Amino acid sequence: MPSYRARLQIGDLLPGHRPEEVMDLAEAAVQATHVLAAKDIEVVARVPRIVLRFTVPGSHRAGEDAEAAEVARRMAEAVSGVAVTGRLDVLRRDGGRWVPVPAGPGR
Repeated sequence: MPSYRARLQIGDLLPGHRPEEVMDLAEAAVQATHVLAAKDIEVVARVPRIVLRFTVPGSHRAGEDAEAAEVARRMAEAVSGVAVTGRLDVLRRDGGRWVPVPAGPGR
C-alpha cells in the first residue's frame, strides 16, 4: 500500500476552539476512510503545521495520488472549521524519500 503525508499549515484558532481540536479533527477526517499510520506537529520558520501519514490501497499511481489528494483536502476542510489554515502539501513515499504529489483539480 502506498504511503502518503498530508502537511497543513495552521494559523490562529477560531474563537471558542481548543488547540487539541485541530489534530482531533484532522485524525478523524483521515480515519473515516483510510488507515492513519502516524501524526506529528512541526514548526517550520515559526509556522506550525500538522503532518498525518496514511496509506491508500494499491491500484495505479495516478488513482492512488488522486485519492490521497482528496483525503488531504477533506482533512484540511475539517480543520478549517476550528483554525485558520495555510498551505496544504501532499507527499508520496517513493523509495527512501517523500516526493510531492502533482497538483490535480481542486488543488
